[in-house]
Amino acid sequence: MYSVHASHSKAAFSLAAKQSMMSNLFLKPQIHLLSFPSQLLFPHTLNKLNKPSILPFIPITTTFSTPHFSTTTTSLSYGPSLHKGTNPSQSQSQFPQNDVVLHEETFTRVFDLAALRVPSAECSALESRLRGHLLNWPRVRNIARVPGDDIDPNIAPLLGHQINGNSDEEEEGGKSLVSLQRRVNGKSEDDDGDDLTPVLYRDKLAKTFNSRGFVKFRNLAKISRPNRNKKKEKEGEGKFVEVEGNKRVGRTGFVVVEVVEEEQGGVDEGFRNLLGEEFGNGKWRGSTRLLLLDERYADGDVEALPEAIKAVLKEYAEKSTTLTFELVRCKLTLFYDYWQMNEILEALLPEGVIVPSAFETVGHIAHLNLKEEHLPYKKLIAKVVLDKNKPKIKTVVNKIDSIHNEYRTMQLEVLAGNHSLVTTLVENGLRFHFDLATVYWSSRLATERQRLLSGFTQKDVVCDVFSGVGPLAISAAKIVKCVFANDLNPYAVEYLERNSVLNKLERKVKIFNMDGRRFIKAMFASNKAHSITQVVMNLPNEAAEFLDAFRGIYKDIPKNGEFTFPTIHVYGFSKAEDPEFDFHERIRIALLEVAVNVDMRRVRPVAPGKWMLCASFVLPKSVAFANTAVDA
Repeated sequence: MYSVHASHSKAAFSLAAKQSMMSNLFLKPQIHLLSFPSQLLFPHTLNKLNKPSILPFIPITTTFSTPHFSTTTTSLSYGPSLHKGTNPSQSQSQFPQNDVVLHEETFTRVFDLAALRVPSAECSALESRLRGHLLNWPRVRNIARVPGDDIDPNIAPLLGHQINGNSDEEEEGGKSLVSLQRRVNGKSEDDDGDDLTPVLYRDKLAKTFNSRGFVKFRNLAKISRPNRNKKKEKEGEGKFVEVEGNKRVGRTGFVVVEVVEEEQGGVDEGFRNLLGEEFGNGKWRGSTRLLLLDERYADGDVEALPEAIKAVLKEYAEKSTTLTFELVRCKLTLFYDYWQMNEILEALLPEGVIVPSAFETVGHIAHLNLKEEHLPYKKLIAKVVLDKNKPKIKTVVNKIDSIHNEYRTMQLEVLAGNHSLVTTLVENGLRFHFDLATVYWSSRLATERQRLLSGFTQKDVVCDVFSGVGPLAISAAKIVKCVFANDLNPYAVEYLERNSVLNKLERKVKIFNMDGRRFIKAMFASNKAHSITQVVMNLPNEAAEFLDAFRGIYKDIPKNGEFTFPTIHVYGFSKAEDPEFDFHERIRIALLEVAVNVDMRRVRPVAPGKWMLCASFVLPKSVAFANTAVDA
């Protein structure tokens, strides 16, 4: 019995030890295991180059500032980080954190890596098999180009395969060259299977032209005009783009891979020991690529590579004795454009300050609500938001005060970008044009507006008491029979008229410019009163106070007639512990009615402890026929 327990305890200890070893193996970087060889293989470039060759990248040239970085020495997680690598910036001067200029140079980071140089024809297959041992950093390709050794893809198939280089393939490549010569010289016939070049084929067609036109005009589109898609792919191919002097060229360049070449020498002894003495006797033929290895192997030599990589290399080496591999040392440089907005702001702001990561998008405008602790850095924050959201965002603003005026317009400060607050956006397939400085707009209510629209039918007549520039009224006009839209702000009414015409719905939208209470009484005193089925009151600060306008709207009409009591959707704010009960009480007080069946729902939190709510209810008959003289 004792032996059984002992064996169990030994097994448990063995399992715990294995788990600990596996944890150490996979969760901790194994950088200390590796050392890099002193000599690297570049057979066709070492005799020409004495300085590092740089892979393509894109320019970023602006002024720079030094951000705040933590100096903690705790171990960092896997992957790129602004707290890792080295900063190649020569400027070491410290700038104040509230400086209006963002110094992008301080966000450049250089990482030492190792890479396998392989033939481009085998690059994709090797990447798939070695993916678990490659770099695998976000937005960085595992494959990098080697400058100066690319071959025109139209000529590459004519040179035969690049790996084996045996006599059969060389003979096949020779036949391809003969075929090319026959096509260029125009000696191809239909029976030998070789097509004429497009130029010769077009010349041949010109000789066969008659009154009926060309006969069997092959690939008309390809001959008459170039393929635009291929041209675009070639211009901005991948993340690594071409270099022109000290300028980075391209649209997505935020990465540079620099191959560090050391003293000239022969084939790495590590590869000879691994793949055999005959390895490396041939020279590079055709294009090559770099497979960026995991950062754990940055300082390692061939012997330190994992067994999985060695096994794959041996398998490929068995295919041909002329196969060539190189283990090279690289420097991966990540520029300001690479880092995400949150990463930049986390480095810029002092420790302990919350990173403002959320903002509202209104057309081309980013609307921030910065806290007091963010105000000293507002210009820097706005610059980062603008840079990281181009080209959609062109202006960054901050609300500097709460909404107090009767038009409910916001006091905005432009922090970055152009100063135009006139914008156009699309919601529910409709275009809305307005000036954010003179009207109110909230993109965060788009989902709530869509919820309301889903409850409307073709028979409804909607009365929007506080319509603004018409996001709900114009969207509802596509669904319902008619919409009566009103707003007190004359600027909002002007844009409301423009937007109804812009969306070709002006015939179904009737626009008014008056006080909300007066608008309600006027509409239900007119001959349109019986047709109104939906009333929307989206003015959360004061909408509940306008409900008293519904008392007695049918008092002058006989009660024995047919009536349609409208469904009212009223919005409001509440800071109470039970916001639904609090808002329900305010509705009953405004209507002077105790029994009001209300469908209450929370729309969204607008501040800590403050909710925006929507109450929907059918207007009670007792309220519609109430005697207002008694109320007075």
